[in-house]
Amino acid sequence: MKAITFQGIQSLEFGDVPDPKIQDPDDVIVQVTAAGICGSDLHPYFGRETGIDPGTVMGHEFVGRVVERGSGVRTLKEGTRVVAPFTTSCGDCVYCRIGLTARCERGQLFGWVEEGYGLQGAQAERVRVPMAESTLVEVPTGLDDAVALLAGDILSTALFGASLAGVSSGDLVVVVGCGPVGVLAVRAALERGARQVVAVDRVPSRLALATVFGARAVDLDSGDPLATVREFSGGRGADCAIEAAGTPEATRLAAGLLRPGGSIGAVAVHTEGSLALSPAELYDGNLRYATGRCSARHYMPEALALAAADPHLFGALISHDLPLSKGVEAYRRFADRAEGWTKVVLRP
Repeated sequence: MKAITFQGIQSLEFGDVPDPKIQDPDDVIVQVTAAGICGSDLHPYFGRETGIDPGTVMGHEFVGRVVERGSGVRTLKEGTRVVAPFTTSCGDCVYCRIGLTARCERGQLFGWVEEGYGLQGAQAERVRVPMAESTLVEVPTGLDDAVALLAGDILSTALFGASLAGVSSGDLVVVVGCGPVGVLAVRAALERGARQVVAVDRVPSRLALATVFGARAVDLDSGDPLATVREFSGGRGADCAIEAAGTPEATRLAAGLLRPGGSIGAVAVHTEGSLALSPAELYDGNLRYATGRCSARHYMPEALALAAADPHLFGALISHDLPLSKGVEAYRRFADRAEGWTKVVLRP
């Protein structure tokens, strides 16, 4: 089958790889109909996260149809249209039972093979899914593949971010970083009752999209986010911040826009060696900082319902819908944060 594979830092290849096979009774094989390029795919791409074996199939976001199943699979039939979270989960361990599916005792990340162990990714024609019945979710009838794709990672992560930040009714919320997760975090905050969301970024197309999703957008290069926050808060500062950029500067900006007692939900993957805020700064501001990998499988039912309720809005996030064969070049453009490139969907 055809797939996009990791070959080294900033080196990907589109070509032939072996078809996946059923290995365990709880496996299924999914014929991929839509796969996403995610911001976290850029960490191994740029070498910020290391260890992935050359030849590993990239990608952890996918929608498709079940085409083969192991002997232990009962509820998923051939032809069922499914969407996957970015990690597998057993549904039965202590972490799965409390909703922390990202830390399932048997869970694995799609698109990460290290020293021969792990799961191949989904930017391919087919993908093997272990623990399929507790990992995959059926796509609602009529929901477009590309919109359903959002639920498996970035829309669930946005909902998780609003939860981490403790967004509640009447809050003023700041979103720092308006990539796909940040834009969706605007909608997630409003869904939890935020009275106003201020979205901060430097890329005009991202700021425009954040406005479509309901935010007051501020260009960090030409505007003053602190002045905007003070305007909406009577000079106090924001109640909550969702940090979706993944840089020390974004962390400090989020903290600087909060009122005393405010909270930060950090959903971006940080690869720096230490937190940009000191314990004294958190203490002196009575600030709360929460982060972690999103338990996407836990949030997917809510994410799918939200997407199905307004598919045209969520579809506006998708800037490029391309053949899988164009994926290597799409990575280059997406990695460069090219103007107008927000969410990229690849079609095998």
